[in-house]
Amino acid sequence: MSAIGRGRLWVGIDAGKGHHWATAVDETGATVWSKKIDNDESAILAAIGEVLDLADQVRWGIDLTGTASALLLALLAAHGQQPVYVPGRTVNRMSGAYRGEAKTDARDAYVIAESVRHRRDFTAIDVPVQLVADLALLTGHRTDLVADRVRMVNRLRDTLTGIFPALERAFDYSAHKGALVLLTCFQTPAALRRRGEARLSAWLAKRGVRGADHIAARALESARAQHTRLPSEQVAAQLVADLAEQILALDERLRQIDKQIATTFRSHPQAAVLESLPGIGPILGAEFLVAAGDLAAYANAGHLASAAGLVPVPRDSGRRTGNLHRPRRYSRRLRRVFYLSAQTSIIKDGPNRDFYLKKRGEGCKHVQAIIALARRRVDVLWALLRDNRIFSPDPPAVQTA
Repeated sequence: MSAIGRGRLWVGIDAGKGHHWATAVDETGATVWSKKIDNDESAILAAIGEVLDLADQVRWGIDLTGTASALLLALLAAHGQQPVYVPGRTVNRMSGAYRGEAKTDARDAYVIAESVRHRRDFTAIDVPVQLVADLALLTGHRTDLVADRVRMVNRLRDTLTGIFPALERAFDYSAHKGALVLLTCFQTPAALRRRGEARLSAWLAKRGVRGADHIAARALESARAQHTRLPSEQVAAQLVADLAEQILALDERLRQIDKQIATTFRSHPQAAVLESLPGIGPILGAEFLVAAGDLAAYANAGHLASAAGLVPVPRDSGRRTGNLHRPRRYSRRLRRVFYLSAQTSIIKDGPNRDFYLKKRGEGCKHVQAIIALARRRVDVLWALLRDNRIFSPDPPAVQTA
């Protein structure tokens, strides 16, 4: 295709994990360039070069700002190009004006390009700073470790049930470090009875277990309730010991990565603002920065709440109206941050707990009240970040002349 020269183009990018689709339109809305682009450096650079050769002025729009588009956004920034973010809900609404074609990546890219051509209110995207990129890696790794731990605990409980069900019921192995320490050496009724309660308590205390007397007493109570030796006890006992040691080692890895996340998160200029809101600590604060991305992409608190799936949308049908439901497209990770922080915030007395109890008094169920609180907290957090101020449960004093 020959160069247009001193013209303008609008490029829409439907981003994906394995590949992107980019479509360029001119002033009339006609497609002048459309291409599938593999998500690797050479393919993206080639595509950027082709587009920049077609016109002197190019405006880019993209529907995704997560890790899948990180390389693309970085390469655009390196070429002096700053794309704007076109939310998925906008693409869905605009798609209604281009009926007659099945949904495809090329069609979505065209709709994004047309949206950017017709509108000037989309927010420019800044490539995430290194701090947020580091937090994305750390929190992602932490999520994987937590999932591994859940699987290991479930496997341990299942194996222990097969040889010593009373001991499996005696402790919550997902939260009780002392019980895991116990299983590294004692997994059968006979072994516990031979050790005895006093010697077992001393053994646990020597290994820094809190409440060693209580754990020893419960373990011996379970051992006295079973005198039958079940099949494969020796092999299963060794597996239980190995799993207990692996879980304890994994707990240490989680403690280390939590420290690393906290240190990295607190180097963010607004970390203190985020942590000042009850219910948000360094882990949820880090996950918020990763999930939310560039806060400039949200025009107001309502847009942030919508991105988190906290703004219900109507799904009316026929004569049935007023049906409000969670939107189909939203950031589940962002919603999780607001939901968990809201749930944590009601533990202590304060405005968050008061609001929750008010909603419960109005007839809301627990989850409904938590979601209502999460939506309210979006407004509060947005104002704090906008004004760069620390949260205070007391309203600011009104100064009089």
